[in-house]
Amino acid sequence: MSEIPVVPEAKVGGVGVELNGVNAVAAAERHGRPRDLFWPWFAANVSVLAVSYGSFVLGFGISFWQATFVSVGGVLLSYVLVGLVAIAGKRGSAPTMTLSRAAFGVDGNRLPSLVSWLLTLGWETSLAAVAVLATATVLDRLGAGGGTGTKLVALVVVVGLIVLGGTLGFRVIMRMQRWITVVTAVLTVLYIVFAAGSIDLDAVTAIPAGSTAAVVGAFTMVMTGFGLGWANAAADYSRYLPRDASSRGVVLWTTLGCSIGPAVLLVFGALLVGSSPDLGARVAQDPVGALTGILPTWFLVPFVVVAVLGLVGGAVMDIYSSGLALLNVGLRVPRPVAVLVDGALMVAGAVYIAFFSQDFLVPFQGFLITLGVPIAAWAGIFLADLAMRRGDYAEAELLDPRGRYGSVRPLAVGTMLVATFLGWGLVTNSGAGWLTWQGYLLGPIGGREGTWAYANLGVLLAFAVGVVVVALLGRSAVRRQEARA
Repeated sequence: MSEIPVVPEAKVGGVGVELNGVNAVAAAERHGRPRDLFWPWFAANVSVLAVSYGSFVLGFGISFWQATFVSVGGVLLSYVLVGLVAIAGKRGSAPTMTLSRAAFGVDGNRLPSLVSWLLTLGWETSLAAVAVLATATVLDRLGAGGGTGTKLVALVVVVGLIVLGGTLGFRVIMRMQRWITVVTAVLTVLYIVFAAGSIDLDAVTAIPAGSTAAVVGAFTMVMTGFGLGWANAAADYSRYLPRDASSRGVVLWTTLGCSIGPAVLLVFGALLVGSSPDLGARVAQDPVGALTGILPTWFLVPFVVVAVLGLVGGAVMDIYSSGLALLNVGLRVPRPVAVLVDGALMVAGAVYIAFFSQDFLVPFQGFLITLGVPIAAWAGIFLADLAMRRGDYAEAELLDPRGRYGSVRPLAVGTMLVATFLGWGLVTNSGAGWLTWQGYLLGPIGGREGTWAYANLGVLLAFAVGVVVVALLGRSAVRRQEARA
């Protein structure tokens, strides 16, 4: 393993707290090799929550073989996008949403930073709540009770681990994620071995094929729930690599680390849920805890360890990137304080989901698709802008609205707004009452109740609009930026 970079830290009670925020990482702090990216990304994505996604995918009414194509293809394609965004980190040595200022302008970038913050905040909240629910379910099966008191204890432990890792910062996260990778990989394999006996291949292969619209909808949901949910954080970890690190290596190791776990677990989840439709119904209420019903009692404690560690591994990276996004929105506080602000909001959201919400799946899918549209638009714009740049970013000017990147770049901001408007018009979340306004452009293809209503075409359209518009109209602006000394 390569040496973990020495990061500027303040000592609090003998423990180092990372000080880097939206600024570029100094050259002396950039170390390591692209393969080091495998560890944090694998740990963040190996969560058994991906098994539950097998239920979500089959819920579109498609066959197991279609679900396999959707799962593997959607995971790989979406995480390649994460790997491509990660290239910007080693070329600019700054967080993703700081580098985004080159495309949107220093002040104009507050718009995508706000979306990024909401997305990562939502993810860390969902992961924390699922960890609490899973712990309570396991303890209930063990006879320790799964009521309010148990949930409160689980909440304190889970949130404590997430906030601690996010506050201490990059160095601690990299070390933590290596251990989480090893432990969760071993225990996840054991889980698959014990759960495999519940698979009924005859039942699974008998599931009828779904329509093209259903396949597209499931494919887009997988892309939104996996890669697109991480694209806005991809450079936060590659920014500590030296400038001469291989770009191909950055893409390769990021993609591998992200995709191996989810691809396997999604397909395995489809096998389990396809064998037992009742399991799919229980997953909608408790996405991870419902998976314990097919395990021997003695394996429940190892299961809750792998479940909580996998969820915490993802949430730690979310809260770290969420804090950086909040700074890019304009909050003027040190990075650790931004993480604590984020943590307080995460606790409030996790309490609601774990203690008061009667359904997890419907609001979760609504959250994914609603924020997936603008983040897809941002990803298209960012990648198109990155592809046109021949040199590295001008680090100091990413912080100065009077510099080459300007205050607001109307093309990027306007494209994101238009793409989001078009995208929201082509998605629908009728199960969530607060989102019934969506789908206002679905009329020509059958309306909100038509065959294509749940195909989530708006996410794909938003990404395509972002790429095409900026690629066609933004080249001259990029050239002018790079021509400035």
